[in-house]
Amino acid sequence: MGTLESNGHAQGESTGTGRRTLLGAAMLGAGGAVLGLPGAARADTQQTGQDAKHGGGGLKGLPVPTIIGHRGASGYRPEHTLGSYQLALDLGADIVEAGDLVPTKDGHIVCRHEPEIGGTTDVADHPEFASRKVTKVLDGVTLTGWFTEDFTLAELKTLRAIERIPANRPHNTLYNGRWEIPTFEEVLRWQDEQTRKRGKQVWIYPETKHPTYFRALGLGLEERVAKLLKKHGKDRKNSPVILQSFEPTSIQRFNRLVGNPLVVLLSAANTRPWDFITTGDPRTVADLVKPAGLREIASYAQGIGPTLDLVIPKDSNGALTSPTTLVADAHAAGLILHPYTMRNENPFLPTNFRKGTDADAYGDAFGAYRTYFATGIDGVFTDNPDTGVLARKDFLSS
Repeated sequence: MGTLESNGHAQGESTGTGRRTLLGAAMLGAGGAVLGLPGAARADTQQTGQDAKHGGGGLKGLPVPTIIGHRGASGYRPEHTLGSYQLALDLGADIVEAGDLVPTKDGHIVCRHEPEIGGTTDVADHPEFASRKVTKVLDGVTLTGWFTEDFTLAELKTLRAIERIPANRPHNTLYNGRWEIPTFEEVLRWQDEQTRKRGKQVWIYPETKHPTYFRALGLGLEERVAKLLKKHGKDRKNSPVILQSFEPTSIQRFNRLVGNPLVVLLSAANTRPWDFITTGDPRTVADLVKPAGLREIASYAQGIGPTLDLVIPKDSNGALTSPTTLVADAHAAGLILHPYTMRNENPFLPTNFRKGTDADAYGDAFGAYRTYFATGIDGVFTDNPDTGVLARKDFLSS
């Protein structure tokens, strides 16, 4: 989840309607949850939990608002590691974003926030890979570093993950070097293992990163991901894997390949998805969040993952203003909303919820959650799943 510059989304059903109904049940079936009526949300969770216990229900078994561990529990561990994913479950996340998917030189799919791994691994400490440092243009942005597509899987497995934003999370650097880069197939096996151990279905929420860029390199993501999902029997409408991408055409491609729930990620209103830029589509995100744009998305996807600023914009000082109509408009189109990203630290919170000035100090995250939940969003990505779970409890009991 997140763009390049961000620190911080049954086999045979070819139409979006059936899956949209399924995924939307987490929002529409909750009834009062969408309107901020906590009693109805709790009742829906209990009822659909019984459905899930008997092998059905799909996403209807998830609580609303859904707490999604962003890259795992990345507020406490280096992101996109099995350690981060594991902790997210331990802290109560309903879904784990495992992971951001990028390819290797030999066609394997691994979990990294970006293909450039200089900031998320110890590759710079490996002299044998010094010559791999190059400058590339990725989705119009010039980057210098080390890229997954220039490494074989065996080579990547010699690296270890490190904290991506140590200035804000110095405590996470304690865990630098502890975990390797997981493959997506390892994540699928981990999901099954955790489901058995915990006695309940574990959900994951992988994202295809820069699919147009990788397709041009002959490393198309969607077909490789679909093949793995089919291999593990997780390519159906009730499968516990939600697929997401910032590129609508990636989601459209998935809509033809698999039956999984699908979500289109949406960045700032004035931006254009990279696949739109490459194909000459003039529309911006502002166009996509209009009722007509949302109806089009609903023809092939079941949800959207907007930036929180699309739900409640900020003023010039960074404070929250009034909510937009996006929640109501998306729900009217039959879409759920899982916006991103809640973080506890001051720099990532709206200014009216910050406390003090320390870069790694926590602000009033609970107040921010309460404000966003009140808009009727169906869930939220968070780096701190335990905070999200407590905030949901407070919101539903208020």
